[in-house]
Amino acid sequence: MLSILFIGDVVGKPGRVFMGKRLPALIGRYQPDMVIANGENAAGGKGITESVAEEFFRLGVDIITLGNHAWDNREAQSFIGSQPRLVRPANYPEGAPGKGWAIHEVRPGMRPIAVVNLMGRTFMNALDCPFQAFDRVLPEICQSTPGDKPPIVFVDFHAEATSEKEAMGFYLAQRAVAVVGTHTHVQTADERLLPGGAAYITDAGMTGTRDSVLGVDPEIMIRHFLSRMPVRHELAEGPAILSGVLVRADESTGKATEIIRIAELER
Repeated sequence: MLSILFIGDVVGKPGRVFMGKRLPALIGRYQPDMVIANGENAAGGKGITESVAEEFFRLGVDIITLGNHAWDNREAQSFIGSQPRLVRPANYPEGAPGKGWAIHEVRPGMRPIAVVNLMGRTFMNALDCPFQAFDRVLPEICQSTPGDKPPIVFVDFHAEATSEKEAMGFYLAQRAVAVVGTHTHVQTADERLLPGGAAYITDAGMTGTRDSVLGVDPEIMIRHFLSRMPVRHELAEGPAILSGVLVRADESTGKATEIIRIAELER
């Protein structure tokens, strides 16, 4: 039996600070074999920096996934290629820095875990097809891990449309241990095991200020929607929330056996 802890979109310093407070206890409670966190909003609410990535790793995160804000901090373009534990969407066109997947060696004799990051196209930037991108990278992943134990594949699907996320879940249900949605920052209550063996949730939610609009000060977003004028996003202040899921799986079959939705509130 193995378990994977996934932390939903970490938004700015409020999200990082609260993750630092709660992640040790979660690791102690669930004893995960690996920890994954989406960090595409981790630096000031948009993008990631090398120092922020190192902060994640010090807290116990094994792999960081990204999304549509992957390049909002320019330095990401220079350090992502040298940081194998930082994964950007695999369906960026050829020539984009970094990789769309990473391998985590859990312990000797155990099947490795491959983390794949994909980004949706509906209502988002028009990247390559995420469905075809998975088909392309899966053989690469298997070839990179020789032996009689193929890797267990965990997918962070960073997408806007519920329909696209659900379709991806069913598309990968027999090939992935989990398909976890990110990007909308609102945790959904549809966690389940799909026919075929994958754990699924449409969105794992966010880690950041709870009383906010996707982590941003509500008054700023209200002003934007009333006026339709551009506004400078400023992160909200107040009590935080840590959102995510724990996925348990049978290591021998690579099939999920349980998915637990996590929502830790700051009191």
